[in-house]
Amino acid sequence: MPPLSALLLLIFSLLCLLTYRYLIQPLLSPLSRIPAAHVSAPFSPLWILLTRRRGRENRTLHACHERLGPLIRIGPSELSVNCVDGGVRAIYSGGFEKHAWYSNVFDNYGVPCMFSMAHGRPHAARKRMISNVYSKSYLQTSPAMRTITQVLLWRRLLPVVEALAREETEVDVHELNFAATMDLINAFLFGLDHGSNFIEDVPFRKHFLALYYSRKTYTFWPQELPSLTAFMHKLGVRLVPRFVETANREIEAWCLSMCKGVERSLKTGTKTTDSSTSPVVYSQLADALATSSTKSAPEESFHPQDLTIASEMLDHLAAGHETSGITLTFLMHELSQRPRMQASLREELLTLSPPLFYKPGTINEDQNSDLPDLPSSRALDALPILHALLLETLRLHAAIPGPQPRVTPSSPTTLAGYSDIPPNTRVSALPYTLHRNAAVFPDPLAWKPERWLEAGKEQKEDMMRWFWAFGSGGRMCIGNNFAMQEMKFLLAAIYTNYTTSVVDDEGIEQEDAYTAGPVGNKLILKFARVEGGSP
Repeated sequence: MPPLSALLLLIFSLLCLLTYRYLIQPLLSPLSRIPAAHVSAPFSPLWILLTRRRGRENRTLHACHERLGPLIRIGPSELSVNCVDGGVRAIYSGGFEKHAWYSNVFDNYGVPCMFSMAHGRPHAARKRMISNVYSKSYLQTSPAMRTITQVLLWRRLLPVVEALAREETEVDVHELNFAATMDLINAFLFGLDHGSNFIEDVPFRKHFLALYYSRKTYTFWPQELPSLTAFMHKLGVRLVPRFVETANREIEAWCLSMCKGVERSLKTGTKTTDSSTSPVVYSQLADALATSSTKSAPEESFHPQDLTIASEMLDHLAAGHETSGITLTFLMHELSQRPRMQASLREELLTLSPPLFYKPGTINEDQNSDLPDLPSSRALDALPILHALLLETLRLHAAIPGPQPRVTPSSPTTLAGYSDIPPNTRVSALPYTLHRNAAVFPDPLAWKPERWLEAGKEQKEDMMRWFWAFGSGGRMCIGNNFAMQEMKFLLAAIYTNYTTSVVDDEGIEQEDAYTAGPVGNKLILKFARVEGGSP
């Protein structure tokens, strides 16, 4: 065959192959019956990739679901789901494995943590090791947790807030919230002696948060296009700047240093029986890993135990401080615009026994002295107004409003009434859309805590079915009970003693991202002592 004919045949064959792969096959796929969010979605992932890169994914998917229904096709092999029955329940309680999207960014030290593990078996094994210390019953009765809360409130946070109120100084509460939630989760992980003190150590707090947020806009490339990112890196083109890697290394080194400090303390016997120095989560995981007789799952094989523990601890402290901090910021912003609601909350908080009155000058500076007692965690948890404030903030301003990708199993499956969905299809639901279902949450764009107080039994049950701030199923957020308890104590301590008002809320609108704080990454408030003070 002449060379020209062979070349033409090769070109024709390639064109036929490409035509079948990118035009005919998408139309013949079982997914072709599912409404496409964009005309190009069946043929190319470019539309959804550009939408994500531009920071418009959540609101775009919400608009598409409102227009096209509960199941939409957003790529050649990717779907978005916005229903509970036949959607969320089937995916997240049905054993669908996690997409590689998680491990591309959420592994630490090159080691999977529980959150980033793709497969259910190693995740379940890890979860069994530590889930008991995150249970509501454990947290509500834990002497360590009670002491941590006492120290963080009476010795650190309230003295700072009192000084701000006395001097009439405005403050970025978004940063202060991150400080409080970081110190709480770190103390629970490592013990008070080895954890952070972001509330008082302002220079290091600012340094850490600058590192932490410098990385945020660069997760797209390794998360969505890992092969391209690696290929370009080999060519000398960095899609992720070098300073992001430097920041990651410094954050990892900081967490590892806390782990090593705890381990040295345990090995040298300097640990005391004082619950304030008990590294609850670290000890629980280290002991479980040391005594486990089960064969390591593939995702855990060959990883040194110190890095396995450090990877888990870093994931907990990162998620534990950021999500709760974001929630507190949006809740305080809403409350700061509603003085009457602050008064109603304080009236409810005064029913606690003992109330969380802070009396400046009465706290002994001696670190070993007794601190004022706290109301029981159960009593705090039972306060309806406080609970409603948090539920409504978590609904409208979910700290993680973005998609939670999973992969369809090896046999064809059915979602939202569409059958024969092929294996290895990426499927996701997202709190942003679930929480804006007007049939379940009337006037969904309004912050209305009263909806949780006034709803009848059936309506409230329906709202809770669609409430997805912490996910659902076997991979539901393990720290949800910790988050709710810490936020309730922080809010109760502040609003028992102070009122808040807005000084500057420019940029308070929420980002469109997987984890989403205020666009301006700040909220400036002013604290004022409640008129009349404590009795």
